Amino acid sequence: MKTSGVLAAGSMIPRLAAAKESVAPAEPVAHETNWAGNLRYHADHIYAPKSAAEVQEIVKKCNTARALGSRHSFNTIADSLTNQISLQHLDSIELDEKAHTVTVGAGVRYGTLAPVIDAKGYAVHNLASLPHITVAGAIATATHGSGVRNGNLATAVSALELVTADGNLITLSRAHDGEQFKSAVVSLGAVGIVTKVTLDVQPRFEMTQLVYQNLSIDQLEHNLETIFASGYSVSLFTDWQKHRVNQVWIKAKTESGVAAKIPPMFYGATAAKTNLHPIDGHSAINCTEQMGVPGPWYERMPHFKMNFTPSSGAELQTEYFVPRSRGYEAIRAVETLHEKIGPHLFITELRAIAADDLSMSMAYQRDSMAIHFTWKPETPQVTALLPLIEAKLAPFDARPHWAKIFTVPPATLKKLYPKLSDYQALLKQKDPQGKFRNEFVNHNIFGA
Repeated sequence: MKTSGVLAAGSMIPRLAAAKESVAPAEPVAHETNWAGNLRYHADHIYAPKSAAEVQEIVKKCNTARALGSRHSFNTIADSLTNQISLQHLDSIELDEKAHTVTVGAGVRYGTLAPVIDAKGYAVHNLASLPHITVAGAIATATHGSGVRNGNLATAVSALELVTADGNLITLSRAHDGEQFKSAVVSLGAVGIVTKVTLDVQPRFEMTQLVYQNLSIDQLEHNLETIFASGYSVSLFTDWQKHRVNQVWIKAKTESGVAAKIPPMFYGATAAKTNLHPIDGHSAINCTEQMGVPGPWYERMPHFKMNFTPSSGAELQTEYFVPRSRGYEAIRAVETLHEKIGPHLFITELRAIAADDLSMSMAYQRDSMAIHFTWKPETPQVTALLPLIEAKLAPFDARPHWAKIFTVPPATLKKLYPKLSDYQALLKQKDPQGKFRNEFVNHNIFGA
């Protein structure tokens, strides 16, 4: 992996408010870095088509290519040694109120989509903690959000339009393509270049957000599931020190305009007196409204405000999915490394994700708990830590997030995904020459 030059100290998270989203995105250029700045892409050629037809022409003339979304991956999953195809200009949004779906271009970000459909009375079921990621990129990597009854963002997909390796434009749908569709949604960018995504929508709703501080980890031994089920979406933030969860964020549905009552205690944790940032000591100005104040779903489900994007985030991220039924055991296993983890960590977030039937999803066929690490930009130290964490989580069959940094070997990944052979077969069928494969796909999917 090529890395950028010296990274400034400090997390991307507290710097989200540094720059508002520009009116029009800048044209992409070759050798851009990813969002966090820890990776510089290899491709010498980058294309920015304005239509599916242009995507088809580019795919036909390229021997190899990878799609490029919001550049929020922390590893080489979107990298290419030759060509990248930026999807930023594919920005259409078409709401079908009769079918209760919305079809979006592959460059559309959730932060752009949400207010459009909300104004028409609709919502999507889940959002990630950061709103500016693209729909197509998020579903390709099974990016998730939170909620014991909420599947990851890809579970809302009912159809995909994509350009295959031969340049043909095809559609795969939940209604007509069965197992092939289930293998293609979390595509890792290797099935084809997605040009449009159709999502299920539901009636819009309002939410509130409460935050509690200093929850003893002891409370999770018998109450983990109940705590995660205490809201529509719940996040637990810990620095692994003092045997505590630093903050509990509870996002709950409410009637329009109805504020939430704030009980002073929650399983021994105390209600926050003011808005907080997940990282202790950082300003909450860029965080979504708390203190029980009601607001639209898309202004509460993310942790950070929709109209702010990071300017130059300097951090690393890793994440592992374990069966939620063994979540407490996994937490205690990681906690044994607290002295090694502490110096290099900004914060860890624990979230619940409902099981799904998408072959390459980290939550495939099991209700999951995700353990997400936001690290300081210290690549050598973090890279040395990951095998230790992965060893602690190995007894729980931990699946790493496809777009984060991990060192889990391909042979282990093969054991973790029962449908991996089906996914391999789909790639061989749709892309027999490997046009959309790269080092990441060849190593992690075909390397075992």
